[in-house]
Amino acid sequence: MQEDSKITEARLWRNDGWTAQVIKNEDDDGWAVAMTKDGEAEPALVGPWTMGRDKKNPKPLDVNAFNTLVKTASEFVRRSEQQRHAELHQSLEVTARIGGHDTRVTVSLDITPDEENPSAQLSATDDGGDLLAQVKVAPSFKLNRASAVAWAEGGFAKPR
Repeated sequence: MQEDSKITEARLWRNDGWTAQVIKNEDDDGWAVAMTKDGEAEPALVGPWTMGRDKKNPKPLDVNAFNTLVKTASEFVRRSEQQRHAELHQSLEVTARIGGHDTRVTVSLDITPDEENPSAQLSATDDGGDLLAQVKVAPSFKLNRASAVAWAEGGFAKPR
């Protein structure tokens, strides 16, 4: 980011890849602050903002408030990304009866989101990390202990 794009106004701050903008709260008579990451069309976070001393106008942004807002918005984005990753890449270990033996198997579901053609892949590896099976499944496939054990004990046939 270029230094000349830095803005430090009472209701608008831009720095360090973020823009904070104090806006009228549509839900009441108060104010809100929207935190938008550079390059994004929508704010990552919108929260209430403090009234000024006149109880009518918003408190002006300052360096401490901006830094706190950047930290909060960055943490929110990071947690959202972690949650999204966890939804798309699931994995669990199960013990399944394979070939007459109890075997530890790690079953993973990896979903590739796509508006037109989403897909998913179910895979199984043994304790040594060797691939036992891999099949395409519906992105709506629910991976849980029961489905993982049933898949392994069913010879890793493609689930319906």
